[in-house]
Amino acid sequence: MSTTARRRSYGVKGAPYAFLIPATILFALFFALPIGYALWLSLHKVRVSGLGLGVGARKEVWAGFENYTGAFTDSELIDGALRVLGYGCIVVPVMLGLALVFALMLDTDRVRLAPFSRLAIFLPYAVPGVVAAMMWGFLYLPDVSPFYFLLDKFGLPQPDLLDGGGLYLALSNIAVWGGTGFNMIVIYTSLQAIPAEVYEAARLDGATPLQTALRIKIPMVASSLVLTFFFSIIATLQVFAEPTTLKPLTNSVSTTWSPLMKVYQDAFGKGDIYSAAAEAVLIAVVTLVLSFGFLRAANSRTKQEEAR
Repeated sequence: MSTTARRRSYGVKGAPYAFLIPATILFALFFALPIGYALWLSLHKVRVSGLGLGVGARKEVWAGFENYTGAFTDSELIDGALRVLGYGCIVVPVMLGLALVFALMLDTDRVRLAPFSRLAIFLPYAVPGVVAAMMWGFLYLPDVSPFYFLLDKFGLPQPDLLDGGGLYLALSNIAVWGGTGFNMIVIYTSLQAIPAEVYEAARLDGATPLQTALRIKIPMVASSLVLTFFFSIIATLQVFAEPTTLKPLTNSVSTTWSPLMKVYQDAFGKGDIYSAAAEAVLIAVVTLVLSFGFLRAANSRTKQEEAR
């Protein structure tokens, strides 16, 4: 083989790797490098000498797992995790349940204005989380909300949704309102991919629309349900915008209401970026473990059903 032919051969073989270089650089700069820096910060701390004044009075030293030990025993972080757990128990089943119901309704032949309905259900997802939280926050305020005005006119009770247990419902409503449309589109797309022959066979067997939905449609979109559940878990563990936006409107939302709010408060409120980095790493690890465990359990169940 001539030298020119060899160069062409190497050029053709190396072309895919050349196309990967831009993506690899972006991944390293904006994903791998920040993660590595967070890990490095989480293993260090600042040692203060004397009054902490002057050159060399504050020195960064190795801390080992001291920051992680503090995070595990931090009552504010634990309480925030428990609050997010209760929040997730409301958001995830309600949001996915509504998304599935809407997708099944839009997949029927009897529905009218299906394109408009899909857009109307999906549109809240396009609204930024901060904007949605501000909008709903003012609707929750008795002094400016039209809902409280109507309740007062009809002599009905006026619950305070920004205090006590009602706060969970208020925050959950914002998340469900904004996230149902995205999950609905994912499930609806899977429903559209089901072959028409399957529905024709069900009709020939005398299956009702309800039986078709329960015994054919839902089992065949199980993979989409797993995917949406996976995304919902991640979004729940990372809740930050909604409680942070509602905080100025109520005293029930503390600066450490959720784990990510605790990380933000430690990093920018207290200036302790080392403890904040350790807490952020723990949140990432918990998210990864829960997500991986759920996906593995779902895949195992799928394999068992296929084996039958």
